[in-house]
Amino acid sequence: MKFTLSWLKEHLETTASLDEICAGLTRCGLEVEGVENPAAKLSAFRIARVLTAAPHPQADKLQVLTVDAGDGPLQVVCGAPNARAGLLGVFGMPGATVPANGMVLKVASIRGVESNGMMCSTRELELGDDHDGIIELPADAPVGSNYAAWAGIDDPVIDVSVTPNRQDCMGVRGIARDLAAAGLGTLKPLTEAYRIDTLDVPRTGAGPAIRTDDPEGCPAFLGCTVSGVRNGPSHPWMQAKLRAIGQKPISALVDITNFIMFDLGRPLHVYDVAKLSGPLVARKARAGEQVQALNGKTYTVDPTMTVIADDHAVHDIGGIMGGMESGCSDTTTDVLIECAYFDPASIARTGQKLMLTSDARTRFERGVDPGFLDDGLAIATHLVRALCGGTASEISRAGTPPVAAKTVAYRPARTLGLAGVEVDEAAQAAILTRLGFTVTTGDVWQIGVPSWRRDIDGEADIVEEVVRIHGYAHVPSTPLPRAPGVARPTATPQQLLERRTRRAMAARGLNEAVTWSFLPPATAALFGGSDWTLENPISADLATMRPSLLAGLAAAAKRNADRGATSVRLFELGRRYLTGGEHLTAALLLAGEKRGRDWATGAATGFDAYDAKAEALAALAAAGAPVDRLMVLPPVDGWYHPGRSGRLGLGPKAILASFGELHPRVAAELDLKGSVAVAELFLDAIPQPKSPKRSRGAFTPPALQAVKRDFAFLVAADTPADALLRAVRGADKTAITDVRLFDRFTGAGVPEGQISMALTVTLQPGAASFTDAEIDAISASVIAAAGKAVGATLRG
Repeated sequence: MKFTLSWLKEHLETTASLDEICAGLTRCGLEVEGVENPAAKLSAFRIARVLTAAPHPQADKLQVLTVDAGDGPLQVVCGAPNARAGLLGVFGMPGATVPANGMVLKVASIRGVESNGMMCSTRELELGDDHDGIIELPADAPVGSNYAAWAGIDDPVIDVSVTPNRQDCMGVRGIARDLAAAGLGTLKPLTEAYRIDTLDVPRTGAGPAIRTDDPEGCPAFLGCTVSGVRNGPSHPWMQAKLRAIGQKPISALVDITNFIMFDLGRPLHVYDVAKLSGPLVARKARAGEQVQALNGKTYTVDPTMTVIADDHAVHDIGGIMGGMESGCSDTTTDVLIECAYFDPASIARTGQKLMLTSDARTRFERGVDPGFLDDGLAIATHLVRALCGGTASEISRAGTPPVAAKTVAYRPARTLGLAGVEVDEAAQAAILTRLGFTVTTGDVWQIGVPSWRRDIDGEADIVEEVVRIHGYAHVPSTPLPRAPGVARPTATPQQLLERRTRRAMAARGLNEAVTWSFLPPATAALFGGSDWTLENPISADLATMRPSLLAGLAAAAKRNADRGATSVRLFELGRRYLTGGEHLTAALLLAGEKRGRDWATGAATGFDAYDAKAEALAALAAAGAPVDRLMVLPPVDGWYHPGRSGRLGLGPKAILASFGELHPRVAAELDLKGSVAVAELFLDAIPQPKSPKRSRGAFTPPALQAVKRDFAFLVAADTPADALLRAVRGADKTAITDVRLFDRFTGAGVPEGQISMALTVTLQPGAASFTDAEIDAISASVIAAAGKAVGATLRG
């Protein structure tokens, strides 16, 4: 929500400085996201007089001007058709930066003639869209003065973040009310803010024919007509306010409704009466009906949505956006001003279905003030008559706004019990009164809730109102009691598991990522599809819960690659959401160059399935998994490359991880180039010890040197190397401490259909060195175990 300081002061009588107001806003719960003064970017631009104007000797469309900006004559080349002697305009000195394009002005030669600066148009200063000529100022504008200060542009724009429960602060007046309650001024009456004597409007003639046939979606519908209006550009003061907050002025009638929406938080709409046929009705849409909205797009509405229509067509997506067909133009002479209350839930559902956002929707789906229909319509009518002329009709009313009185029982002592701060009862009553509540004191107070505060439901809400205005800074810091002695560990086994895994993966050079738990349905389908679909997603791209963390890592990898990262190494710890619930998972992704191009290789190398396997094993070891007992099993998930992936498990039913290269089809869908190695670690499947180890055992290195023996086995070509390694490792669990595959060979000397696998077996003696007989016996057991497990024979 944006507004200027001067705009705020139209509702708030205050002497507070900008800094005091910003601090007060934050104290009230309206976080200030930024403050920008448009005068800052115009500080180098002065008011200047054109002394002489002569044709450029080398260009027909250029003129050579002599300009005085207070420091004496300067020569300037200008192409504006309205440049002439005697004109007062805005001059940019050399060194100034043009706001519209960021160009730094300097002394330059243009077609052989020196130019010392620039005479500016409104578009170049971002003060409007006019670029047909340079700005023309009144004859009394002071030459040499700062233009921004003279024009009154020195008006800071404040941007605040409004939480969803504070719909009353979606207008400048609501923000002013909070500041007044916080003691930073006095809230002005509406009549004073709008400089009118009364909200009553002179009215003649019957009101328009309107009705609501959808009391659930549109409980109340008010309207009046103003005849004999003259539409055109709105008054400069209104255009300046809208431009300051980033809104583009359109026409007086449209600008009036936008101004009231931002000023009072009350969206309205104006229709060109000449374009309507029959009564204007709020009703449910009919299947197949379409409306071309003011954004130029055509939307198909359905019977769950509230629309505003006449006998001919739908003219408005109720509470969200008006239609082109009945919009006002320069030829409009009679208008119908609509002021309605729409059900917040209905507006939210319609906006989500149509994927259509607007400033009106933002306010209606939070809940506008149902008690501000008549006054909102009256103010709009005042502004239309003041800026466009015309005669107003009587007000037509259809339906009943939901303004039932709400009273909350309240005990002032609850501020201490719920918020930890004691506030004087008189101060509490004053705060609530300034916020618009009515207070009836007694043993239990009765607090009347104003119609604009639909977020107030109970006593705790009243406590919040009192404490936030009183100031959270007054809440004392009270430490929790601490038992004597050494504090007991508070981390759960799962938290410790996550810490170990996270530290291990980061220590191996992987960068941690945190990605969304939500995915587009099409992306989730690449990873087996989501078991959970949100009924009320933030957007269509966040509509399903992720079945795998790899989708988020893939998106992060693409963003990094698009920004020039040649090697991407990411990991994430989070939850997958499957039919059985949430599952703690770690995932990693390796993409791009594993090793850059150098003089030895001449080419860069990429990541492969073995890299993903190595990272997965290291992480599993840190997590406490028995990695020496893990089996490598075939892949089953379709997002892995079928020939370059596998699973790690304690058996077919105890899978701890999957690893491998991402399937080329999936990588292409995710727009990832080259091979991408990934792994998923199912941390909740890791068996945990029944009792945690209290201490690490003493380091006892072996006293005797290890013995290594090499074996070359012939096995069937489709034999997994892991099966052979496991068999050899189990031949003598006491003596054999390590088994590694160092060669895989096919060719001369190897029979057809077989493959040679060469292993290094490490034997570690205990109390005494191995004898030759003992080594021969162990070797024989290795050969026997290999033959029994996979049919291996020693290669001759």
